[in-house]
Amino acid sequence: MKRSLFTLTLTLALVGGTSRAQGPGSGGPVPGPAPEPTAVPIDGGASLLAAGAVAYGLRAMRRRRR
Repeated sequence: MKRSLFTLTLTLALVGGTSRAQGPGSGGPVPGPAPEPTAVPIDGGASLLAAGAVAYGLRAMRRRRR
């Protein structure tokens, strides 16, 4: 117990010191115009997944009643 507490304290002390030692960054590139959203056909797969979930749920309910 004492060893794990010592290891935890030492780790937090070392990580805390290095995190404060970092200087400010350059800020990164200047953002440009936002790209147009991509149309994704979600309906086909999602409908099949929902139908499968309903069928599985009905099957489970029927088995519980027996």
